[in-house]
Amino acid sequence: MSQSQKPLLEMIGIDKAFGRQSVLKNCSLEVHRGETVVLIGPSGSGKSTLLRCVNMLSPADSGDVFFAGKHISRGEVPVHKLRQRIGMVFQNYELFSHLTAAENIMLAPMTVLGMNRIEARKLADHLLAKVRINERADHFPDELSGGQQQRVAIARALAMKPELMLYDEPTSALDPEMIREVLEVMAELSAEGMTSMVVTHEMGFARRAANQILFMEEGEIIDRASTRHFFDGNVSERARRFLTQILH
Repeated sequence: MSQSQKPLLEMIGIDKAFGRQSVLKNCSLEVHRGETVVLIGPSGSGKSTLLRCVNMLSPADSGDVFFAGKHISRGEVPVHKLRQRIGMVFQNYELFSHLTAAENIMLAPMTVLGMNRIEARKLADHLLAKVRINERADHFPDELSGGQQQRVAIARALAMKPELMLYDEPTSALDPEMIREVLEVMAELSAEGMTSMVVTHEMGFARRAANQILFMEEGEIIDRASTRHFFDGNVSERARRFLTQILH
């Protein structure tokens, strides 16, 4: 297999427990460069925990995680370096309330990459335009809608030029109009080739942007299928029932 064909991310036999509760059980997956992988399943199925195992926010108890050919679950890449290469967008934005939209984006490039303030501001303006919110550059988070705040959070993650983007139910706290704004930006990034893993219940986004869909239940990956096969029903009866419920 050539280097270009190797997965950007590979997880093998991942197990995770919190106390006596087993949250992930023997989970394995591959994500190739340019792919968008969507994780779906009922609440409590382990989707978010699996995502957090990728960037070591919640390290696996056992199993192996490889990123860009490095065995990251065995410490071949320092965690702070890993998180520079993997962007993450959370449910609740996590913006600094005392900084403007632009300043939230500028912070990491300046403090981590050593970028000067003029360069960082140019980057922030570019990314805010990319997520369609450049007119709000000098507004503070409490002056922005939820959808606008989440788009700032996406721009902030992009500022580190990540190789992989992780989205943990990024629209779960938003109303329908704001959901559409955020999903449009995410879908455009996927279309441009950004490698992504997305935990979501938004099946319209999955149908439009995903290359691969994983269905999880009780800590296990029950089904994995291409988007077309998944929506054509070429999956387990349990996954078909879940899809029917969520679509109706």
